[in-house]
Amino acid sequence: MTSIISYNVNGIRAAIKKGFYEWLAQANPDIICLQETKALLSDVDTTPLEALGYHLNWFSAEKKGYSGVATFSKQKPDTVVEGCGIEAYDREGRILRTDFGDYTLLNCYFPSGTSGDERQAFKMTFLEDFFDWATELKRTRPNLIILGDYNIAHKEIDIHDPKGNKKSSGFLPEERAWMTKWLEEGGFTDAFRTVHPELQQYSWWSARFNSRANNKGWRIDYQCVTGKIAESLKGAMQLNDVVHSDHCPVWAEYALD
Repeated sequence: MTSIISYNVNGIRAAIKKGFYEWLAQANPDIICLQETKALLSDVDTTPLEALGYHLNWFSAEKKGYSGVATFSKQKPDTVVEGCGIEAYDREGRILRTDFGDYTLLNCYFPSGTSGDERQAFKMTFLEDFFDWATELKRTRPNLIILGDYNIAHKEIDIHDPKGNKKSSGFLPEERAWMTKWLEEGGFTDAFRTVHPELQQYSWWSARFNSRANNKGWRIDYQCVTGKIAESLKGAMQLNDVVHSDHCPVWAEYALD
């Protein structure tokens, strides 16, 4: 069995101060993928990670304290590729590819559109470009795990107040339509929703209005899989009780051995 966690830590240095390393030692996943690291590798004491036996791969944004992804794996990847080859996204440190045997893992931090029209337009362009890029990658690497913060709640079950948020970035009709296209035309399986078709559980909560305590959240973090990876899925859940961030870790287990 291979256990994989995706976790938007909203700043790894802040998460470490809140006990991230201690939790990771207990959780002990085979692979953990972080989004919004907001730090260079040289900014972080990685000694505890190395002591746990992880190989570290890190892809930061050019802008300091912004975005960035990191993948820590017990197995050393055969191949590591930073970015997707599109400069506008790669300078923001949004995609990190690691290959393990015949499967490929993409650790992704999709753009948010909450800061205004310009970034919403950037997000929509990213979604289309990413769909095309991933579709092309799937031709040569059919067994994909594409996980991370997608910044989209797909269906009404994935958000606490669908009516109140129908015009909010992250739940716009065009974003939700893209997610449907991703799963149906793209051929991806949403690991959590496959295991729990009716469970209303979230992965992100606003810092306002005591949202997390009241469980008024959004499910915007995913593990989406293709090929024999989808067939090997054994379990999936949101680790709602883990609190180092405004997101929680998203866990899944696969029979990849």
